[in-house]
Amino acid sequence: MKMSILSLSIFAACAFFAAEAIAETDNEVEARKAALDLAGAFSNDGFKIRDGHWSGVIKPKEHALIAVNLYAGNHYWFSVGATGQARKLAVSVYDESGQQVTTENYEAGEKAAAGFSPINSGQFFVSVGLIEGEESGVCFLYSYK
Repeated sequence: MKMSILSLSIFAACAFFAAEAIAETDNEVEARKAALDLAGAFSNDGFKIRDGHWSGVIKPKEHALIAVNLYAGNHYWFSVGATGQARKLAVSVYDESGQQVTTENYEAGEKAAAGFSPINSGQFFVSVGLIEGEESGVCFLYSYK
């Protein structure tokens, strides 16, 4: 009986620490809220928000590079939200050879987005940059139709 109580205690402790390890910070949660707010505007035009997101911390004049698989014929919007310390974000898209693709851009302080329709299916890279402001929590997600 002692063995099962001990096993249960160890399991509970492991579950607690595993949840703590994957829990998002308050900054990341606020950044995700901002990104979802922006992506919601695109959903009014028929875009569906893709499951999943990327969250992290970005420093001034640094860029995060996120790989995405896209399909020809779809139209995509890549939305980024950040916490209040960010004043200006930039979103750029690159093809698999590293060439920047032409996008429609939206920038509004701690929110930014880039949209385009790929001619060919394949892997693309989205660059998220903090142009002005202090180190901030950032969240990236994308929508398609």
